[in-house]
Amino acid sequence: VKLEGAGTKADIVLGLDTNLTADAKASGLFAPHGDVSGINVPGGWSDDTFVPFDYGYFAVVYDTQKLKVPPKSLKDLIEGSGTDKIVIQDPRTSTPGLGLLLWVKSVYGDKAPEAWAKLKTKVLTVTPGWSEAYGLFTKGEAPMVLSYTTSPAYHMVAENTERYQAASFEEGEYLQIEVAGITTTGAKNPLAQKFIAFMTGPKFQDVIPETNWMFPAGKTDKPLNPAFDKLVKPTKTLLFSPGEVAANRKAWVDEWLAVMSK
Repeated sequence: VKLEGAGTKADIVLGLDTNLTADAKASGLFAPHGDVSGINVPGGWSDDTFVPFDYGYFAVVYDTQKLKVPPKSLKDLIEGSGTDKIVIQDPRTSTPGLGLLLWVKSVYGDKAPEAWAKLKTKVLTVTPGWSEAYGLFTKGEAPMVLSYTTSPAYHMVAENTERYQAASFEEGEYLQIEVAGITTTGAKNPLAQKFIAFMTGPKFQDVIPETNWMFPAGKTDKPLNPAFDKLVKPTKTLLFSPGEVAANRKAWVDEWLAVMSK
């Protein structure tokens, strides 16, 4: 959409998250979404341009058959004496990768480069996206992977196994809210507004938990599968504002790259 600019044929962009919304808004390619009701995400929602359709928390997911004692905190993962490997994603090409970058920054602040240097010794590989990383994990290449607290629900529901679990971290988990927006092109199409209303309603939202394996952000008619009750519940929600991410993302990614490329 950025490359196509104002001439884009897209009416809706779906799949951005709050780490990208400030840049997207600054592009001038999106229009206000109008009246939207029934949104329910941690911390509330007040953005006039983007509308959430799901949310989840990043987590370290581990294989209980290979790792009997998972890390109890981000600091335990990074600074602990364990030698078990983890697969992570590149923050330049992956939203979970960017999520981990922000998670580390929110916990370590200015000490983030030192934290990455320590974690680097435990990283098996850095993949371009989530699917490559999770594939390596489920093939047994590493006992841990950066994913979501909701990932174990997939294995419980689709595969009837509790082998894969998310570690609960004392510092809390970093939140991801995925959103959609109407483009300036779409603002001229009445169906765009109707789609947003559909997206936040039960027919769309009831499908989210067991297809996207995330939490619904709008109105639902059906209760969540009981598997979701077994998931890790964050003790604290970590989240930078979209403005903070936009202002610092390049510097923080460069900081990460300087350590990880050595």
